[in-house]
Amino acid sequence: MTATPLTYSGIWLAVFARQLCLPVPAVVFLMSAGALCMEGHLHLSLVLLAAVLGCLCGDGVWFWMGRRWGSRVIRLVCSLSGDPRLCAERSRKTFDKWGLRILVVAKFVPGLDGVTPPLAGAEGASIRGFLTYDSVGSLLWSAGYVALGVIFANELDRGLRLAEHFALILALVFGVPLLAYVTWRLVHLLRVIRHLRLRRITPTLLQHRLDGGDKIAIIDLLFFEAMEADIPGITGAVRADPTRLRNGPRMVVPKDVDIVVYCSSRNEITSARVADTLRKRGFEDVWVLEGGLDAWVLEGRPVTTALSTPEDAAARLGIVIPAA
Repeated sequence: MTATPLTYSGIWLAVFARQLCLPVPAVVFLMSAGALCMEGHLHLSLVLLAAVLGCLCGDGVWFWMGRRWGSRVIRLVCSLSGDPRLCAERSRKTFDKWGLRILVVAKFVPGLDGVTPPLAGAEGASIRGFLTYDSVGSLLWSAGYVALGVIFANELDRGLRLAEHFALILALVFGVPLLAYVTWRLVHLLRVIRHLRLRRITPTLLQHRLDGGDKIAIIDLLFFEAMEADIPGITGAVRADPTRLRNGPRMVVPKDVDIVVYCSSRNEITSARVADTLRKRGFEDVWVLEGGLDAWVLEGRPVTTALSTPEDAAARLGIVIPAA
């Protein structure tokens, strides 16, 4: 290796992308960096620093997402595994047993690496503790692969020289599909983050706030379902047309009133769309009932077919809901 296109920023970026679960061969980068350290092209300490910082930045993103959105992020990460439910259960049991110490070895254990940082955030771990243990684990992981590069420097050199003769073919066969896949994953991740930005409230917390006298306008979105059958809803809720809420006149809601929307879907698809529209229209305190009406009923909470009318809600909370 007489020259190297590998830089410290490139090492950081590769490791950072890998920690975001993107299909970037960060391990190859680290091993190549180790070989280049042997030839004096790179400094070992700076390589390790770049790698550790890449790990911390990537893990920090997941930690922040776990702190902000909790179990939903855990489900997102585990959905990439073969058995999402088993992944989530094993990860939680392991974290409950070892706590933040699991971060020291998590990167060496398939399935734990991606889910442990957001799990630490969801469990309320301190930032200082997270950074301490994650730094140790990142250093051990980075140093291990850099050391392999040092040990097998000659073999890597021969492999890279051989690859130079087939660079264009390799780029077409592997590079283009990889680039397309990375782009798709980035777009998917951005969509998920946007979806997670919507606030959610559990049935238990909603009931607690209602019992405490908080001003909450509950909007039932089962308008179309109720056209075919007399479907009950949450006591005090107002049944509204979701299409009208998204495309019709703007609602009027006092600043001291929160909005909670729910639908019949456990995936909260309709609720998420309505909540996203309301948020774009300037309503900040909009919540989606987690699990929808099914989750509310499953917990044995009260429902009724005598829902509130828009006039009742206007008199009680001062809100104006567009008529269907």
